[in-house]
Amino acid sequence: MSENKTLDYYNKNASSFAEKTIDVDFHDTQKHFQELLPEQGYILDFGCGSGRDIKYFLSQNFRVDAIDGSEELCRIASDYTGIKVKKMLFQELDEIEKYDGIWACSSILHLTQNELKTVFGKMVKALKRDGIIYTSFKYGDFEGERNGRYFTDFTEEKFNKFVQNIENIKLKEVWITYDVRPGRGEEKWLNLILQKN
Repeated sequence: MSENKTLDYYNKNASSFAEKTIDVDFHDTQKHFQELLPEQGYILDFGCGSGRDIKYFLSQNFRVDAIDGSEELCRIASDYTGIKVKKMLFQELDEIEKYDGIWACSSILHLTQNELKTVFGKMVKALKRDGIIYTSFKYGDFEGERNGRYFTDFTEEKFNKFVQNIENIKLKEVWITYDVRPGRGEEKWLNLILQKN
């Protein structure tokens, strides 16, 4: 299955991946997400990678739970942020109405569309009423393996169609950004804000 291979990739490349992403300036998006949440609200960092975003949200007085499927990334992110990052697969989320916001920054893009449908359902259940999800996908139509990892890419049209099959959620905002990592400026990302209704 796609997931095991993707997790292998992250376990093997955890430190170089963390180094490449830990200092990326994601401030505009973090701030935008933050403004949609209650002050000192409760955030789930869903696939936290290096822990960059946990650190930011903690600095803004949010309560943060964080998970990642890669044992190595959990270790790196725990060391970096000082909070315990839980090793968990996206499909294992089973909280009910716990979070004000779920931050899934370029994380759930490694799931197939079928897996994504299930996981979005679990994310909706884990949110409080009117809770917010931020997530991002590589921009395009591709689905399959790329550089040792599985990806599901989305365009606006493709995501609009996809989200219609998920209950109790509405798409609030969509915007496109260019990759902020050095040398990756040609890559486009689809950024999405969704709200539980």
